[in-house]
Amino acid sequence: MFSLFAKKGPTTATINGQAIPVEPKETLLQAALRAGIDFPHSCRVGGCAACKCQLVAGQVRELTETGYLLTDEELDQGYILACQSVPKSDIRVSVDLSQQQARRTVKGRIVGQEKLTHDITRLVVQLEQSLPYKAGQFAELCLDALPDIQRSYSFASAVQADAKVSFFIRHVPGGLFSSFVQQRDLLGQGIQVQGPLGDFYLRPADAPLLLIAGGSGLAPIIALLEDALAHGVQRPVSLLFGAREERDLYALDSISAIAAQWRAPFRFVPVLSNASSDATWSGARGLVTSQLPALVTPGAHAYLCGPPAMIDSAVALLRDHGVPREHIHADRFTTRQDALAASA
Repeated sequence: MFSLFAKKGPTTATINGQAIPVEPKETLLQAALRAGIDFPHSCRVGGCAACKCQLVAGQVRELTETGYLLTDEELDQGYILACQSVPKSDIRVSVDLSQQQARRTVKGRIVGQEKLTHDITRLVVQLEQSLPYKAGQFAELCLDALPDIQRSYSFASAVQADAKVSFFIRHVPGGLFSSFVQQRDLLGQGIQVQGPLGDFYLRPADAPLLLIAGGSGLAPIIALLEDALAHGVQRPVSLLFGAREERDLYALDSISAIAAQWRAPFRFVPVLSNASSDATWSGARGLVTSQLPALVTPGAHAYLCGPPAMIDSAVALLRDHGVPREHIHADRFTTRQDALAASA
């Protein structure tokens, strides 16, 4: 019944005592940045929790399910994600503005462009100088040929001594950036890489690792595994990789190479959700999350990367099987189209 009294016009958000106007359908983060507040943020699409803040008073409408990105204690204390919260009334929030991540922009040239599948392209960029990041984090990319468009992509490799970085770009129908990458020869073209961004990275522990990737969500998982291997991590690994058809599987050689060198048990399970009945595929079929119950081990820490539906389903299953919220780390791969649809 309270929604009947939601304000139809602009609302007011008071952030650490500073009042700013929020337009209808505008998120708290959008309003804060428009007002010149250096509000902590990274992905802007509800995938990283960098913009978390405490709702002290008022009501908001959440665009997507983001509870798995916050601890039980944070949820009890009223924490929200600013990028996914549209005020339904005047609100007051508290946020630690010192948490804004240090980031910088580095110029580079595209030195590699490889089709991994019919809709995923691997870009390799030679940076003019090194850009330190944690394996699993992401960056905002801006092609010199598309100066007004920035898109976020995860680093697809661990930090390299030669300052090369790579990204997996999935073609989104109608997407300006991904269509340009899919259709053009970009070798030699300039690009700007801004980062690092996000808090998806391997936390120190000895617990078994349960890794789940869907589509281009394999990028940060490979980076994470490469970095862990280089640092001598010896945790048991179960890696689930969900794809539609056999033609959508990629980077299998890279995964095999990592598994061959891993110093603990390493299990890789590719799962096809749309393999035809007459296909030669002899592996697992169905939704990638259907394989979860058999792989959850006591004390496991889970790292999830992929589309929102996969993430939400996996988080629910993991919680049902006793995995604490603080041991579930997720990077939700949400497109601009998804974000616009959610706010409509």
